[in-house]
Amino acid sequence: MTDVMSEAFGRELAARTTFEKEAIWLPLLAVHALNAGQAVIEGRTFTDCVIEGPGMIAIMNGTNFENCHMGVTEDVRSLLFRPMGPKLVGAVGFSNCKFVGCRFKQVGFTSSDAVLDSLAEDLTMRGGE
Repeated sequence: MTDVMSEAFGRELAARTTFEKEAIWLPLLAVHALNAGQAVIEGRTFTDCVIEGPGMIAIMNGTNFENCHMGVTEDVRSLLFRPMGPKLVGAVGFSNCKFVGCRFKQVGFTSSDAVLDSLAEDLTMRGGE
């Protein structure tokens, strides 16, 4: 069994750029990235993964979602959170990342008003996926 809190595992996880068909626990990825000096998760591709919270993803420049299931809710706006101040605290930033065919469980999303409005519109048109 792999010790997910070991230094070696953390370095390996933080260095990876692709993830495919695996479960990713968002808090674990965030902690290991921070321990590796990465304040933001950058340049990663996630394909057919399950991204599990609890957690909040800050959608930053160049990050996109293709054919993803963003979470279960009666109202898609329940998944989206608008920042109240100039900085985000407690959210995991993703910059220039690509999510393809992923499912999100217990994850909220935050970003600029324009990104959140676009995401809300897209999710509403798809029926709240």
